[in-house]
Amino acid sequence: MRNETKFSKSMQNLIYGRIPLLNVLDTKRVKDVYLQNGFSDQKILNALKAANIYPKFVDIKVLDQMSEHGNHQGVLAKVEPYKYSSLEEIVSSAKSKKNPLILILDEVSDPHNFGAIIRSCDAFSVDGIIIKSKNQVPVNLTVTKVATGADSFVKIAMVTNLNNAINTLKKEGYWVYGADGSAKDDYSKLKYDGPVALVVGSEGFGISKLTLENCDFVIKIPMTGHVNSLNVSVATGILLARIRN
Repeated sequence: MRNETKFSKSMQNLIYGRIPLLNVLDTKRVKDVYLQNGFSDQKILNALKAANIYPKFVDIKVLDQMSEHGNHQGVLAKVEPYKYSSLEEIVSSAKSKKNPLILILDEVSDPHNFGAIIRSCDAFSVDGIIIKSKNQVPVNLTVTKVATGADSFVKIAMVTNLNNAINTLKKEGYWVYGADGSAKDDYSKLKYDGPVALVVGSEGFGISKLTLENCDFVIKIPMTGHVNSLNVSVATGILLARIRN
């Protein structure tokens, strides 16, 4: 039985850092921007002016408190809550693609890993990400910061049951590949033609037994090092690169 992971919602509607702010300005999600007194980065000031956003200048202690002492670089913004897509929207928008690719996360709990995974999905033109509504880090401040804006370009659906979502994808013609260290098949030896759904598991538990059994193929990344483990975001990037190439 997995331990339930709880995530704070106090900062899910905030972003901080200069690059994350610049990347999110075009999404129209920004409500209020707070800059440190004396802030002089002209690129950001010009971008805010172009977006008709008038920042509030505050003491650095205010930004420290709002960001919970994160590396805000003198920039913090309140944004509209992240708008998740539906599974149906992701499937529908991917139908026009020659080789649709959807990523399924089985309880990834580290926001840094999730943010990095979103960046990889943007880099390899993944058509959507499916996550669970429980025991999974949502798209929060840290995820958005690590994703550096990629979350604005990759559709993400939150579902209550991953296996129901997988069954829906199978009905739409997707082949489902689960990544697990116990697998016999080398990920690099397979062909990934047609619609593909890739499942990766949580940092501590991997893919749940039922979900793993629901996969059409189970693949692994062979390793020869002394520490026989890869960070989930690194492993996901490797697998996505192979599937796309």
